[in-house]
This record gives sequence, C-alpha cells and structure tokens, in this order.
Amino acid sequence: MQSPFGTTRTIVEHNHAVIAPDGHVISPLSGWHETEGVVLISPTMRGGQGGPRFLQYLVHGSAECHANSAPDGVQRLIYVLSGAATLDGTGMKADDFAWFPPGDKYELTVAEGAQVLVFEKQYQPLAGGKTPSRVTGSHASAPAEPFMGDEDAMLATLLPIEPAFDMAVNVFSFQSGTTLPFVETHIMEHGLYMRAGQGVYRLGDRWYPVQAGDTIWMASYCPQWFVAMGKQPASYIYYKDIHRDPLDLAQ
Repeated sequence: MQSPFGTTRTIVEHNHAVIAPDGHVISPLSGWHETEGVVLISPTMRGGQGGPRFLQYLVHGSAECHANSAPDGVQRLIYVLSGAATLDGTGMKADDFAWFPPGDKYELTVAEGAQVLVFEKQYQPLAGGKTPSRVTGSHASAPAEPFMGDEDAMLATLLPIEPAFDMAVNVFSFQSGTTLPFVETHIMEHGLYMRAGQGVYRLGDRWYPVQAGDTIWMASYCPQWFVAMGKQPASYIYYKDIHRDPLDLAQ
C-alpha cells in the first residue's frame, strides 16, 4: 500500500540499518541469469566508507532464473525462504540451504514465485588450511540448542563451526516474550532477515519494531538486543564473520 505522506520504516545509520519491504526496489541481479531481486545489504550502503563487508540479497524466482557460480574468490550461501529450487538436479524446498566455496560450479534454478535469501563474502583462506567442500542441508536437520540455557531461544547452526569457515549462518527462534539475555557488543558484524513473527530490536541507542520480511545490518561493535513480541513465535536467519585475525580484516 502506498504511503500518502512518504513514510517508511527503513532507516540507514552509521552502524546499523533496518530495511523494510515497503521500500524494496526490484532490479536485475549481477551474476544471475534472467533473474531479478533486491540487494538488501552491500558495501555501498554507506558509500563504501565503513559499510558492510558482505552482500545480502533476495532472489525472486522465474521460469528462466538460474546461477552457476559466485564471482571469483567469493563464497555464497543460499537459503530457500519459500517455493522451490533445484541444485544440480536435486530439489530444494523451503528452509533448505546450500553453501558454496569459492570456485564451485553448479546449476541452480529458482522456480517461479519462489524466494531465496543469499549471503556472499570474499573468502579468506586460513593459512596452511584447506578450503571446505560444499555444504547442503535444511534448518530442520541443523544442530540446535537452547541459547545460554534458555529453551525458549533456540539457536540452529547451518554451517560447521570450524576454523576453515570464515562465516557463520544461524537461525534463531524465539517464543513470544523471550529476549536476548543481554545487550551484545562484539567484533562480528551481522546481516539479518526476519523469517517469521515480530519484535523489537535495539540497535545502538534506538529501538525498532521489526517483523517478517525486514532486514537488519549491524556493524561491528553496534550494541544490539532483541525481544520477541506478539502472539506468534519470532525467527530470524543471520550471518556473521568468524575465525579470522581482525588485523587482516583491517587491511
């Protein structure tokens, strides 16, 4: 629905952003064939000055939508939000995912009406280590445990928490009324997509109502906290960078 007064819930600050669907602009996606979508988070968000160090975007499926690889040196994780996709002839359904190491070649199609969330990051090889192989799976089969002992806050890890991986993608699910136990402030940056439900996110010194379909960017050291609200559980999928020397990241 159009806003008669030019209002939006979207806001972009120096260390965080909330991107609401009311402002999405659909455009062709670079590196994908016959594909449109929405770039949600990118290094250009703050003119390249202290902005995100990764890419997060939505793919809108079509009859001809397909991809074969990420750009050179880039790792890619895809997560099916709705509808169906096919990876090298194998079907993928909602909440299935795949992580591709840099240089991986494949045939990925996304069906008409489907939505796929994508995270991309330049891969930083571990000195003396081996680049991991492709990882596929589903949210339902991913290892999950109560966050800091709270069974109303379940954290599922999609990728192995091993030094060879320099990114993590997790799914956090909260019963209504459940909160993060404290205001977090840390070196990792986040890209987050609300899968379901609603709540309030503290970012820096501001509090934002968020709901399914919203995207959040959190820079390194941005204070952050969440409470799930409403009658339904809330859930979000999020990215973070891990396992690398911050001095290397600063170069």
